[in-house]
Amino acid sequence: MELLDFLLDTQASIREEVTKELAPGEPPVPAEAVFSSHVMTHMADQGITFEPTSCHYEAKVGSSKVKVSGYAVSDTTDERGYPDRLDLFVSLYRGAETLEQIPDAEVGRAARLGLQFLKFSASGKLSRELDETNDVYPLVVEVERVFESLDDIRIFVITDTVARTRNYAPQIVEGKQVRLEIMDLQRLYNHWQQGRARDELVVNFRDLCGTALPSVWVPGREGEEYDYALTAIPGEALRHLYDRHGPRILEANVRSFLGVGSKGVNKGIRDTLRDHPDRFMAYNNGIVVVADAAQLDRASDGSVGLLWLQGMQIVNGGQTTASIYFAKKKNADIDLSNVRVPAKIIVLRDGQADDEELIAHISRYANSQNVVRQSDLSANKPFHRELERISMRTYCPDGVGRWFYERSAGSYKVMLEKEAATPAQRRKLQAAIPPYRRLTKPDLAKYLFAWEQKPHVVSLGSQKNFQAFMDALAERELAGGEVVPSQDDFKRMIAKAILFKAAHKTIRPLFPAFQANITAYTIAILAMKAEDRFDFRRVWQEQAISPQLQRQIADWAVEVNEALHRGSGGRMISEWAKKPECWSTTRDAGYSPLRQDIPEILGG
Repeated sequence: MELLDFLLDTQASIREEVTKELAPGEPPVPAEAVFSSHVMTHMADQGITFEPTSCHYEAKVGSSKVKVSGYAVSDTTDERGYPDRLDLFVSLYRGAETLEQIPDAEVGRAARLGLQFLKFSASGKLSRELDETNDVYPLVVEVERVFESLDDIRIFVITDTVARTRNYAPQIVEGKQVRLEIMDLQRLYNHWQQGRARDELVVNFRDLCGTALPSVWVPGREGEEYDYALTAIPGEALRHLYDRHGPRILEANVRSFLGVGSKGVNKGIRDTLRDHPDRFMAYNNGIVVVADAAQLDRASDGSVGLLWLQGMQIVNGGQTTASIYFAKKKNADIDLSNVRVPAKIIVLRDGQADDEELIAHISRYANSQNVVRQSDLSANKPFHRELERISMRTYCPDGVGRWFYERSAGSYKVMLEKEAATPAQRRKLQAAIPPYRRLTKPDLAKYLFAWEQKPHVVSLGSQKNFQAFMDALAERELAGGEVVPSQDDFKRMIAKAILFKAAHKTIRPLFPAFQANITAYTIAILAMKAEDRFDFRRVWQEQAISPQLQRQIADWAVEVNEALHRGSGGRMISEWAKKPECWSTTRDAGYSPLRQDIPEILGG
């Protein structure tokens, strides 16, 4: 797909979401908010950022303008429980139907709006200006509280235009370095066209180490899936890679169980780094890396060397990598100059392998010496394979449309390319299976757990919620329960997806922030109130929820929002919502009675 086609598809998708099933007199969700939410969610899915929260705020503070469109904080914390990384997002949305190249000066102005927001929040100036009822107030107070603990701060300008420059010099805010990055249309296109963001991550070892890495290179034979190399990566280079890319350098299938963080520093690794750094290579099993491409050159000693890797991902050894990083971070006197980490590198051959399946198996077997739950490598589980098969043969009541279960990343795009040879065929296929009917594994877990009255787990974010969902599935399987879904199960799941999506669409324009948390909690309240009387068959048949149910959701959302704020005690709602006690408190709050005219409630 060309860049212009990608832009037009993106804008069409945004328009469709803004206007889809808009009730008379209902204000549309701003297109900029939809765009920002899509981009932030995509970045989190690809490991570029953490679990994001939309939070749109734009104002003038004194003589300066400030703006923020969303934020994400890391799961890793210091000894006080304060996060050590913060990302802020500033949207620069045009809604253009033609390719626009945006001037550097305009990108700079957008970045300054985010920098000013950060500066005034960190200094306490913004919290003094804001009313406590403002939805951005908890974020401002949180930034002020944890600013000193932050080791890594990034501001992303996200835009539907093409940037001239993508590399910007870091800025200093209140004594801390802040990195500026731009997520423009070209970068988004590069991500989506490949179905995974790792393709753009290029690691140049000459830049990192001063030379290509001396390696043993074993080319694969004709028809084989990969080439192979053995090398040793300097500890300082590995530390730099984690510092620069964070969890993004760790392969997505295993990222959830690696336990990276300041509390996860392995004592043996730390002691070896401190006392016997020259023995690290002898003591450590090393890491396993996959990459999409590699370039060979000569190392400084004249031997064969590995110059760069494109799409580098560490599929085994994430704990080693993170432990080296955190050991140095917590003990500045540790010298990594003599540390070498053995590395096995697998370079995938284009067109010779099902990349995602091969990587999943590499992850599984490379990690077999550790305690690895099968749910962590989930794409090939029977539950997901059967859902994929059912989705391919189950049509909506109109006999034309279908829902698409995306078992592996990028498979929706691959399906469009394989089954549509011409633009006309592609449009027809997209009309039958539009993007809003694409259902990912984390999405499904979110919809199901919200209805199962676990909104606090949903609020942990897509990766942790999905892990909890897979753990529950494994427990049911161990207990002898049925886990492979039927077609009726699939329709019921889709009905829950329709319900959640409709609720989120109803709730989003009502609140400027924390809509995702409010939606999860409101669905949980509905599940509690409706008990087993909810008619999911009707939702499947209609492929929508009734106006009466929409009004009930809107009413309860306001009450849920009030309950969340009352219980938070001034804490950021997105953090408070993760606590089991938040669900206990919110569940027991008073709510208006269930309407009697809702057709989805049997016997209502």
